[in-house]
Amino acid sequence: MEAKPPGRPDKPIGTAGDKPIGTAGVDETAEPPSLIARVPFGLVFRWAAAATLGVLVVLLSGYTLYAVRDLLVLVMIALFVAVSLDPAVRWLVRRGLKRPVAVTLVIVFMLALFGVFIWSIVPPLVEQGGRLFADLPGYLRKLPEESKSFRELSDRYNLTNRLSALAADLPTRIAGSAIGFVQQFLGALLSTVTVIVLTIYFMADMPRMRRGLVRLFPHRRRPQVAEIVNVVVDKVGAYMIGNLIISLFAGVATFLCLSLLRVPFALPLAVTVAITDLIPLIGATLGAAIGVLVALFTVGPWPGGVVVLAFFIVYQQVENYLIAPRVLRNSVDLPSVAVLLVALIGGSVLGVVGALMSIPIAAAVKVVLTPTIATMHQPPPPVEAKPEA
Repeated sequence: MEAKPPGRPDKPIGTAGDKPIGTAGVDETAEPPSLIARVPFGLVFRWAAAATLGVLVVLLSGYTLYAVRDLLVLVMIALFVAVSLDPAVRWLVRRGLKRPVAVTLVIVFMLALFGVFIWSIVPPLVEQGGRLFADLPGYLRKLPEESKSFRELSDRYNLTNRLSALAADLPTRIAGSAIGFVQQFLGALLSTVTVIVLTIYFMADMPRMRRGLVRLFPHRRRPQVAEIVNVVVDKVGAYMIGNLIISLFAGVATFLCLSLLRVPFALPLAVTVAITDLIPLIGATLGAAIGVLVALFTVGPWPGGVVVLAFFIVYQQVENYLIAPRVLRNSVDLPSVAVLLVALIGGSVLGVVGALMSIPIAAAVKVVLTPTIATMHQPPPPVEAKPEA
C-alpha cells in the first residue's frame, strides 16, 4: 500500500467535505436563469424601441399610401401610357427628330384623337338627350294606343300615369343632381389633365428613367436587366399601339357601314365601337351590341338592323383571324386562360382601365420571369472525374 506524502491532506484545500467551499447551502436542483433574464435591460429596451418604431413606420407608410391611392392610380396610368407610346417616340427619333419634338408630335396626335371623340360624342348627346326629354311624355301617352299588351298592363297597374309623372319629374331631378354632376365632371377633367401632364413628363424622361432603373442592380446584372427592360417596353408599346390600330380599323369600318345604311349617329357610334374594341375579350361584342340596338330602334329591324348585325358578325371574324394576328403578331404571348384571368383581375381592381393595362403588364411579368425560370430548369454542370493516380 502506497504511503501518503507527508503534509498532504486527505481532501483538497478549500473544500468542505464533498462540496466546494462557497457552495454550501446552494440548491443544485434550481433551474438556471432564462435567456431573457440574462439579456441586459438596456439591450431589451433598444430592441423594443426599434420594433415599435418599425411598426409605426409601417403603419404610417400604409396610411400614406391609402391617402394618396387615387394619385397613385393616376401615376400608374400615366406611366403605362408613356411606356405604351414610347415605341412611337423612338420611331420618330430614329427618323432624325429630337426627342422633345417627337414627344410633342405624339402628344398632339393623341390629343387630336381625343378631341375628335369629344366633338363627335358631346354635341349629338346634348341635342338628342334634350329632344328625348322633351318628347318622352308624348311617347308614353302614345304607347298604350300602339300596344294592346301595354294598355292591359297600364289599366291594371296604372302604369301610364305613373310613367307620365316620372317623365314630368325627370327634368327636376336632373336639375337637382346637376351640382353633383358638375363636381364629378370637374374631378374627371382634373384627373385627365393630371394624367396628360404626367405622361408628357414620363415620355420626356423615359431614357433617364430606364437608365436609373438599370443602375439599381449590380454591375454584373445590368446588361441582362437593360435587355429585359427594353423587351418589356417594346412588348407593352407594341401591344397598345397594335390595339389602337385594330380599334381604328373597327371604327372606320363601322362608320362606313352605318353611313351607307343611313343609321343616325354614325360617327359617335363608330368612335364608341373603336373605344370598346380596346377592352379585352368583351369590348368588341359590347360595341357591336350598342350599334345593333341603335340601328334596330332608328332604321328598323329589316333591312337595317339585320344588315348591321351581319356586318358586325363578319367583321369580328375578319378582325380575329386576319387583322389582329398580323398587327399584334407575338407582342403578347399568353395563353387564352391567362388573358381571361388577368383581364378579370385588372377589371375588378381598376375597371376598364385595369382591364386594358392587365394584359401587357402580365406579358411584361412573363418576360421578367422567363430568364429566372429557364435558369432554374437548366441541368447542373457535369462533374469531371478525377484522374486516377
